[in-house]
Order: sequence, then structure tokens, then C-alpha cells
Amino acid sequence: MKKYQLYATMGAGFESVVAKELQSLGYKTTNENGRVFFEGTQADIVKTNLWSRTADRIKILLKEFTAMDFDTLYNEVYEFDWAQLLPVDAKFPVQGRAVRSKLHSEPDVQSIVKKAIVDKMMDQYHRRGFLPESGSEYPLDVHIYKNKARISLDTTGASLFKRGYRVEHGGAPLKENFAAGLLKLTPYNGTHPIIDPMTGSGTLAIEAALIAKNVAPGSWRDFAYDNFDWFDSKLHKDALEEAKTQVKSIEAPIWASDIDQSILEIAKLNAHNAGVLQDIRFKQVAVKDFASDLENGIIIANPPYGKRLKDRESAEELYRQMGDVFRPMESFSQYYLTADPKFEECFGKKATKKRKLFNGNLRVDFYQYWANRK
Repeated sequence: MKKYQLYATMGAGFESVVAKELQSLGYKTTNENGRVFFEGTQADIVKTNLWSRTADRIKILLKEFTAMDFDTLYNEVYEFDWAQLLPVDAKFPVQGRAVRSKLHSEPDVQSIVKKAIVDKMMDQYHRRGFLPESGSEYPLDVHIYKNKARISLDTTGASLFKRGYRVEHGGAPLKENFAAGLLKLTPYNGTHPIIDPMTGSGTLAIEAALIAKNVAPGSWRDFAYDNFDWFDSKLHKDALEEAKTQVKSIEAPIWASDIDQSILEIAKLNAHNAGVLQDIRFKQVAVKDFASDLENGIIIANPPYGKRLKDRESAEELYRQMGDVFRPMESFSQYYLTADPKFEECFGKKATKKRKLFNGNLRVDFYQYWANRK
């Protein structure tokens, strides 16, 4: 089968997490900021879209070249054999980014790339006038960084965080792949108890259950490649059937609690849609009243950040309550995500390790407290 140069994209700070995930799926990887490169066939495009818990997208790198001016950009794009990739009626939106490059106007970059593709396809398909663009969509991407241009085809479509199980959410929930990425930064593998005491719409607990049960996170959705006319449609079907045979039973308890019963109902609905409602113990309880007889597990939470002053005061009071309740649970590794720089002071203990991440555009810290196992 034909091999493609592929790469995964991800949020800043998760490159090593995605690389480890791809390596565990059997791929040799190389990293750069925001991308992890690997090689694979159409079957690998299916596998990585279906199984990646932490990436945003899987793309095919079509061409790489230096572009210092628009003539070079046009000519290099025109030279590619677009007819072997795009049928005559293909819809092919072009997205573009240019960073620290001579060609810095992104609208111009996009329009030049689009024009070069259209001109080449008109020549290849012996057309006059226009291309209908009434068929399947082939999302193309041009990225220019320090004058190095990359042209890619997105095989994913809607970002991989859109699993398909979350139809309702409360407040500003963590994206599914971000939640899975946080879990991958802990030792969690489903063999020890895990507690999310501020579960909100349930994303961390649901992603933990999917990891514990070995459920493919892309099980509920379609991908861009499903509509490519040259893509073997049987591969996705076969991969889904194979994934179903790899699901296993939960080994250790998953607890998810929240003070707000109405948001817990949303979390339960999401868990039901993901097929893991029976695998998570949901309970309405305030942090200050939380108690557990579990040992040797993981506590993970995304507490409120308190961006406004009044909210910050209540958030920091919550952090103090968290310290009172969770600090004595020393057999648990504990992980807390927040943008509040006073978290450790309020919690009452310095973290073993702190990792800088970005939740969307918001800089956050992932505070890690390692356990004293009993």
C-alpha cells in the first residue's frame, strides 16, 4: 500500500504526549512545535484518527518547499499532481497561516494557493470556465513558517476533540482531547481508582473510563477521509469492528462528584452517550464534605479559575477547602489544573511538579502532587 508522510497536530505542551501515544500504536515519530510526524498507509490514517485520544488532527503532508515570493508559491503548488488527489468536482477549501515569513498576508497566501490548484486542475481535466466544487470536501492547508511552506490535506475534518458523545455541556468544559492529555500526564491506566471531585460535565471521568475500557475515542464519528473518492472505505468499517473486540471491563472505581446536581445530570447524559454511565459513580457532594475510603489512586480536577475578583475570592476559598480535604489523602497522586498563581499557597502545599499548558488561549498550570503509596 502507498505510504504517506503524515503528521498529527495538537495543543501547545502536548507534543510529547501525542508522540508517546503514536509510538504506543507502533509508529516512529519526530516532533516539532505543534506537530508530530510519522509515516503510514491509508489503514494508518484510519487507525490514528480512530485511536488518538490527545491529537487535534491527522494530516497528509503533500509538499514542502521554500517560498520567498508569490511566484514561487504559485509555481510550486501548480507543479503538484492535483488530479490524483482531487476529483474534478472536489470542494477544496484552503486554509492558510504565515508566521515570521516574507509572505505574511494570509488571505493572499490562501488565494494564490487556491488559484494555482484551480489552474492546474483546469489544465489536467481540460476544463474551461470554472470548477463546480459540488462534490466531496478535501480540506487543504498551507502553512508557511520562516519561509518554509507546507501544503497538507486534513484527513480528520472536525477536530478529534469532537468525539460525538457530548451533546450537552455546562459552563466551559475541557475539550475531550485536552482532558485525555491531562490523564496521560498522570500514571493513570485504569488499574487504580480515580476521583474527579469537581466533575462539571464529566469530561475527565468519561475520558478516564474510555481509557480504562480501551474504547477507541473516535468510535462515534466520521472523518474527512470517509468522503475521499480514492480512499478505501472498507478500512474504517474493519477498524471499527476490530476496535469493538478490544473493549474490556473496568478494573478499578471511577468517582465523579460535583456540588451542582443539575450539571451532574448533564455529566450522566454525556456518560450514557459514551457508553460508560455504569462505569462511573456520580455523586452530588461539595468539596468540603467529600470523603472516600479508597486508597492508592489518582485525584484529578479542573477547579474554577476565578478570573473576576469576586469569583477569584470564592475560587481561592475552594482551593483552601481542597487542601483541607485532599492534602491528608497522601496515598493518592493529585493533579489540579488552574490559571490561579496563588493555588499552591491556598491549597497549603507546594506541588511536586508544575507543568505549563494552554487551555485554548488561556495559560494554565497543571499542579502535580505525587503520592506516598501505602
